[in-house]
Amino acid sequence: MAGQTDHSISIFSAAEVEFIAEDEMIEIVPNIRMDALNLLCGDFGPFVPQIPCTVPLWLAVALKKRGKCSIRTPDWMSVEKLTQVLEAERESPREFQPLPFHYVEISRLLLDHAHDDIPEVYMVRSLIEDIRNVRFHKVESGLETISGRTHAVKLKNLSAMEVNLVRPFMARVLQAFYKHDSPEMVQQADTSASKRPQVVDRGPRRDLRPR
Repeated sequence: MAGQTDHSISIFSAAEVEFIAEDEMIEIVPNIRMDALNLLCGDFGPFVPQIPCTVPLWLAVALKKRGKCSIRTPDWMSVEKLTQVLEAERESPREFQPLPFHYVEISRLLLDHAHDDIPEVYMVRSLIEDIRNVRFHKVESGLETISGRTHAVKLKNLSAMEVNLVRPFMARVLQAFYKHDSPEMVQQADTSASKRPQVVDRGPRRDLRPR
């Protein structure tokens, strides 16, 4: 039974979460002229030099690698905005500041493949790392407050990676509390089940379909 529980509470790998994040939309500035791309996920383009357009992140990275565009850094990745977020995270030990759900993956992809398009890139990288560390510490602190009376845990504004890391741990902890600290809940459930009225066998059912 334990093996089944652990298997059912699996997590995505970092690569899998990043793959999902690559569908997020981002703005690019092409430096080539190219017809529109008609893809299964939508139509993008046409691409005209120096005319901004919006494409999925995976397409932006692919064009960037081929030297066909520059990528515009999202507003939330500016040093000013990240500094504000970091200060607010530190001042609010029980609250998480709103950030894009895939901020970890988006920033990693841009820092890896479009660092020359990011103003003050080294400061941006440092701020994002600090924000991640502060938020992960909050998550750990929040999990430490779980008790046997906890029936639900609310962690607002978590990112995809943070949810992915927390979900299996929280599920196992709550299962353990319900199993060891609240046996009466299990007994009540069993008693209720035993008191359910039995269905009387009325014989074979008639076939209502026309013959």
